[in-house]
Amino acid sequence: MASRPNSWQDKLRDHCLNFRLEQPRWQDVSDRRGGRTAWSSIVVIQGRQIAARYWYDGRYVEQAREDAAEVALQMLGAAPVRSPTQPYGSFE
Repeated sequence: MASRPNSWQDKLRDHCLNFRLEQPRWQDVSDRRGGRTAWSSIVVIQGRQIAARYWYDGRYVEQAREDAAEVALQMLGAAPVRSPTQPYGSFE
């Protein structure tokens, strides 16, 4: 799946390239909740695992990857920390 221009994932890839860091790898994770499954994502950079803030319905796994990329950029000091809002499709 092609990423959207200016997505958090693209920004994270660019940041890693500019700072000569290992390219990020995403790992989607799931958790069975009653009759449904919630999905989230973890991005791995230089061996460090950074989790998305939220859990999503399966239709919104791409948003979980975006969330993880945004959190990673914040931790790397490359994006401002925003007050979290509950995203569309979230299980929280």
